[in-house]
Amino acid sequence: MLVPDLAAWRRERLPSPTGPFLAVAPDWICEALSPSTARVDRVEKLRIYAREGVEHVWLLDPAARTLEVLARDGQQWRHLGTWADDERVRAPPFDVLELEIAALWAPRPPEAPR
Repeated sequence: MLVPDLAAWRRERLPSPTGPFLAVAPDWICEALSPSTARVDRVEKLRIYAREGVEHVWLLDPAARTLEVLARDGQQWRHLGTWADDERVRAPPFDVLELEIAALWAPRPPEAPR
């Protein structure tokens, strides 16, 4: 059993909870990468998500300030784009909304005077 950092289901697929977890794979997941989890998220979890039918994956890297968006294509992932810093993005499955990804990052500390 995998537990993504964030997950969402299309309304018509959202199961009624019958226990402490949902057995239906989400339509979208987002993983927040860290040095200790990036390899597992990018390799092991992506394979399982594809096998289980997850349609969209967002990989969020707070250290690099990037959002990478993937869409499932059979058992593989198709790279839809990577956005960084203060870019605005419309990314499936939420492409009806424009997201300001700068809101996802912690403020950068001010640079020391030189």
